[in-house]
Amino acid sequence: MTKLQDLTKTGKLKDGTEVILRPMTRNDREPVGDFFNRMTPSVLQYVRNDVTNPKVLDQWFDHLNYDRVFPLLAFKGDKVVANATLHRVGYGWRKHLGTLRIVVDTEFHGKGLGTLMINELVDLSHEFGLEKLMVEFPLRAHGALAMFKKAGFSPRAVIEGLMKDRHGENLDIVIMVMDVAVHANRI
Repeated sequence: MTKLQDLTKTGKLKDGTEVILRPMTRNDREPVGDFFNRMTPSVLQYVRNDVTNPKVLDQWFDHLNYDRVFPLLAFKGDKVVANATLHRVGYGWRKHLGTLRIVVDTEFHGKGLGTLMINELVDLSHEFGLEKLMVEFPLRAHGALAMFKKAGFSPRAVIEGLMKDRHGENLDIVIMVMDVAVHANRI
């Protein structure tokens, strides 16, 4: 198994910008808080927790458990510019399945940062012994759909009207899945 300190990598985006990817640590509380405070309400509505609430972030950092949730951050200098997480369970009918979540600073949309982070988490999921990865998001998030397709995910279901946006309008949700072993054999 890769050691945590060995997971720090430099990545180059489409426009030549270099970012540092590394696991989140307890020392990242302030830059992660700053990152989420920069996000607009239209971005934050899809995040599962109220990340603008300091108590929520305190919980994350007080209970950091890489076996349950593996958080990967992207830094440009000292500034967090993306947060991606790999969620997994160690038992039961979902122990072979990981779930990905990602938030990218709007200044970095379209530059390949999301794909770079997803690819890192896909590689780690193979090392963690996961067989499948799943992601769900609003069908109208065309950028996310393209990003996950590029990373090797395929749409498996669309559930109409399952969620509501911040204005109370129904949202169709797409569920995309990747077979980790198939992906691992391609690289």
